[in-house]
Amino acid sequence: MATTQTPLETKKAPVIEPGHSFASVTDKISSIVLKRPVKAGWVFGFAVSFLILQVLLFAVGYLFIKGVGIWGINIPVGWGFAIVNFVWWIGIGHAGTLISAILALLRQSWRNSINRFAEAMTLFAVACAGMFPLLHMGRPWLGYWLFPYPNTMNYWPQFRSPLVWDVFAVSTYATTSLLFWFVGLIPDLATMRDRATNPVVRFVFGLLAMGWRGSARHWARYETAYLLLAGLATPLVLSVHTVVSFDFAISIVPGWHTTIFPPYFVAGAIYSGFAMVLVLAIPIRKYYDVSDFITERHLENSAMVMLATGLIVAYGYAFEAFMNWYSGNPYEGFLRWNRLHGPYAPWYLALLFFNIVLPQILWIRKFRTNPIWLFLISLDVLVGMWLERFIIVVVSLHRDFLTSSWGMYYPTRWDWAVFIGTLGLFSALMFLFVRLLPMISIFEIRTLLPEAEVKHK
Repeated sequence: MATTQTPLETKKAPVIEPGHSFASVTDKISSIVLKRPVKAGWVFGFAVSFLILQVLLFAVGYLFIKGVGIWGINIPVGWGFAIVNFVWWIGIGHAGTLISAILALLRQSWRNSINRFAEAMTLFAVACAGMFPLLHMGRPWLGYWLFPYPNTMNYWPQFRSPLVWDVFAVSTYATTSLLFWFVGLIPDLATMRDRATNPVVRFVFGLLAMGWRGSARHWARYETAYLLLAGLATPLVLSVHTVVSFDFAISIVPGWHTTIFPPYFVAGAIYSGFAMVLVLAIPIRKYYDVSDFITERHLENSAMVMLATGLIVAYGYAFEAFMNWYSGNPYEGFLRWNRLHGPYAPWYLALLFFNIVLPQILWIRKFRTNPIWLFLISLDVLVGMWLERFIIVVVSLHRDFLTSSWGMYYPTRWDWAVFIGTLGLFSALMFLFVRLLPMISIFEIRTLLPEAEVKHK
């Protein structure tokens, strides 16, 4: 693929470390799946993740038996952890689509080392997010009512409801992301097929490779399909979380009824998404010894994107506070006071510290390129963005227009069990992915070899 110099491409650090050949790149990445023995570290990590996944299955099973009354939701806080976690997981999935689609269209070659597992991260995050609206329905077996299916009762969804928009937006996003991820995998699946020695493994990879032979016709069709999917996926980065923000913005609840929510939610999604990319990339490059592919440049560029989107999020906080004051609406003014001095004030102050104050050290290059610091800051951002969604949902609801309707929300152990269980589901899927499929794009890394050699001559 052709490359064009852009501001992010002018760094001194290489896209990949020099000294590699086509054969060495292919052998190093494919051997992680085909030749590398299953080590104790991977087994331990997967076992812990799988154990946490069992917590999710038990909590969801108990939920189906008892109903949503086991959660902490009540009147007036009818939305709780389920919606908080839904928005958080959908946001995490945005970085994968942005890295794969938007940076591909902008010819940013540094994306080639991290796009594969970022795309997988998107699929797994959307899988975690998709279950929460169904669980929150109370009768998830009737979830198909949200689709306009032909029925004798002539019952149709209310298309003016953003909850119906969520169904179409998220399902479209998941489908496009899955196609984009699979199409990008096809050349590498063929490589794995050709290098596999086990006949069963060769058959499985051959089946998934769909007859790929690397001919000029195959590459031409691949480039066309990949470009079209990138063009389709790009507006989804903006539209999906915009639609999710409409769940809140079209209501009259103080703290929700604001026009800043669509861009504010999109920036926050990319912010938390890149934080998750770094949380995954840093241990992967260390454990699998791929720091020559996932270089310092990838960490620094990802940190700069995270810093930029974090500043947009900070602007959203400031704009929201200004409009609370400027509108002269007493309910909006009380919301601001309640966030700062009410019962959830410590959570709100922690949110400001995690999302605004602490990430400012990324202005210093020493921290942007230090894997340990970058890993800790990324974890901090993930916690902060979860707190943001909690504050938006709960604090806006627990103080209604009438003081007689005021109440408190206390998450139960079942709320925490479902949330922590989705973390286990996500990490278990990631462990399986890095073990069973090439987590770094082989053919895209090989296209960078001439560039790396020229830069070091």
